[in-house]
Amino acid sequence: MPFLIDGHNLIGQMPDLSLADPDDEQKLIERLRAYLVRVHKTGTVVFDQGLPGGAAHWSNNVLEVRFAPAPKTADDAIRERLRRDRNPRGLVVVTADRELAQAAQQVGARVCRPIDFARNLVAQPKPASKKEAGLTAAEVEEWERAFRAGKKS
Repeated sequence: MPFLIDGHNLIGQMPDLSLADPDDEQKLIERLRAYLVRVHKTGTVVFDQGLPGGAAHWSNNVLEVRFAPAPKTADDAIRERLRRDRNPRGLVVVTADRELAQAAQQVGARVCRPIDFARNLVAQPKPASKKEAGLTAAEVEEWERAFRAGKKS
């Protein structure tokens, strides 16, 4: 399910990001990209008025970055996306706004609170499982016997 994220709602729930930081959007975008790649998902993050010229520069194949054009808000842009999406039931809307959450639920989209999404976003990925060390000497010997026995037939 693709995510549709209210960016500033999420920044406000991130333990090490601040809405007062002028680079808060860029920092969130970098984390969202890494997270979406890790979980094999895609998403769109929408920010309230910001740097519309930078949106295309920051978007990539896993994350679309949008800035709501003035005087609209991110909530307005997300509502519009919900209205025009062919499959709103396939979306997960990340927002703290109650009215937006209700609008999302009315069209069948799932809703995730930013605090819950933030926990997943900052969680450390599970370490890769250890590679198999290889065969033991006894296993190699057993395979050699099996191959030699197979050649005699």
